[in-house]
Formats: sequence, C-alpha cells, structure tokens
Amino acid sequence: MAYTADFLEGHIVHVPTIHAIEEEKFRSMSFQMDDFYVDYINYSVFHNPFRKFPYYTASNIDGRLFKDITRDELFSSGDTWKKDTRIPKEFQLGKELYGASHSDFDRGHLTKRQDVQWGKSKHTAKKAAIATFYYTNAIPQVDRLNRGVWKRIEDYILHHETVKQSLKISLITGPLLLDKDPKFVTKIGGETVQIPTLFFKVVYYLREGALYRTGFLTSQKQLLYKRKIVEPLLRGDVLESSDVFQNFKDAETYQVRVSFIEALGNLKFTEAKEVFIEDTPEALILDEIDIQPESTEVMTRSRSGRRTKSKTNLKL
Repeated sequence: MAYTADFLEGHIVHVPTIHAIEEEKFRSMSFQMDDFYVDYINYSVFHNPFRKFPYYTASNIDGRLFKDITRDELFSSGDTWKKDTRIPKEFQLGKELYGASHSDFDRGHLTKRQDVQWGKSKHTAKKAAIATFYYTNAIPQVDRLNRGVWKRIEDYILHHETVKQSLKISLITGPLLLDKDPKFVTKIGGETVQIPTLFFKVVYYLREGALYRTGFLTSQKQLLYKRKIVEPLLRGDVLESSDVFQNFKDAETYQVRVSFIEALGNLKFTEAKEVFIEDTPEALILDEIDIQPESTEVMTRSRSGRRTKSKTNLKL
C-alpha cells in the first residue's frame, strides 16, 4: 500500500501542496501533475520533472510491524538502483549524474530503506525496502551529510522512537528545490544540473490523541563549494546574507518550526501542534542527545552558540 493520509487514526495528514508558480510550470508544459505522483510500498513520491529530482517523498511507518532485514538480504550483487518506467527517463537523473566527473556525492535515499521495512510478513517488508532503490527516491548528498548527522537523525526517529515505542508516524522528506541552488560543475547530457543544498523532514505523530508535527532541516551548501562540486562563486559574490545557514557549521541538522520550511520551500503542510516553538532554528548536537526512552532532554545550540537543554524537542 502506498502513502495513505489516514494512517494515523482519527487524523488526516495530506501530502504537501506546492506553490502556484510550480503548478503553472506543469500547465505550461501540458503535464498532468498526477502523472508525476508515483506510489510504492508504504511510501509515495511527487517528482519534479523540471529539476529531475523529487519535490518530496511521503511514507507511513508502523513501528509495531518493523522487520529487521539487512541490506545484504535484499540484493545478491550490491544495490540495484534504477529509473522508474512510469516516469519518462529524460525527467529522471540516474547513473549519468551519480557516475559523472566530480560527482563527489552519494545517492541519498529520501525515504530511508528501513523506514518502509515493515508489514505483516518479512516478505512484504523486504519488497518495500527494495522499492526504495529507485532514482525517484534519490538525491545527491555529500557523504558527510548522508552518512553522518542526517543518518543519525533518521536512526533516532526510526529506531529510538518509532520502533522502540511501537509508534505509527507519517514522515515527509525532501530537498528544497530553490531557484538559486548552485550548478554542478559537470554538465549532464549537455544540460546544467542544479544541486539542492537544503533538505527537510517533517514527522507527524500522535500524543494523547492529538496530532503533532516536528520539523528538521539541514544544509550542504558550504560542503558543495568546499569540495568544488558546484561552480564557484563569481569574484565579489558572497553567500547571500539572507541565507539563514551561512553561519552554521557544515552538515549539521537543525530543529525548526514547520512554518520555517514552508516559507523557504514554498510548500504547505497539514497543520498540527508543535512542541518546538522557537522562531530561531536550533542546531542539534547529536553527540549529546540522550536517546534513552525515559529521557526528554535534548542538547541544542542556537545560532548565537548558546547551548541549552530543550524539553521534548526530539521526543515523539
């Protein structure tokens, strides 16, 4: 079953809506938006044919039915990434991007393999995990991000909250595809590819019957420039002062209000209560997160560098 809006009993969590400007792009090309919304097992993808990356993925996760399956059990000869035949190949980026010169980045899963690795049988869970290896679910992420803090926040959400506490959650993940994203130094098929710099997660969960949501955001902009993966800034140019991440450390993950993600990415999410109420993003110092089930304190750092303990910031 694909992503379902009524997965959390008594509440509806719709997939995000995109800005009217994005909708107009589809109309101008005589594209049907529904043709780029594709379903997989336990998750769905809304693909952006203009940037050739997904707008977002949306998954349902049932911690009670999680199955422990290793990656080696899925494939006999390594990962099998492929393009989805339901979307024209020219609107997807596969080996031509990830194998290109200077492609110093990973094929980062948006919907994590293990997130959808659940079902009434191990066979179903295995099929769901295999179905995450489509390029419609991939995004170029620098390894320090993909294998580092982003992975750790994913593992925290899945293993230390959802599975341990037998929760059901809905999770929406994506890049923020911005007009000013930097350009990859290698042209692909003669065309310029803009590499996303910002990535978000919005988690929906129930507490005492009420619907809550929590937002996370991370940036790889500085890493892209440092590793010369993208075209350098022109002489005299600087990272925009309006870039809220310009003074943050590379590849850190931040807890933010969901409205902050909406404003940056021109997306609209289902309304819900939020525990995190600060207007300023808080950097998660993941080495100091106390992930014991009984703990509700999380170490954070604001842009000023102040370190504080935030009650229930990460507690689902």
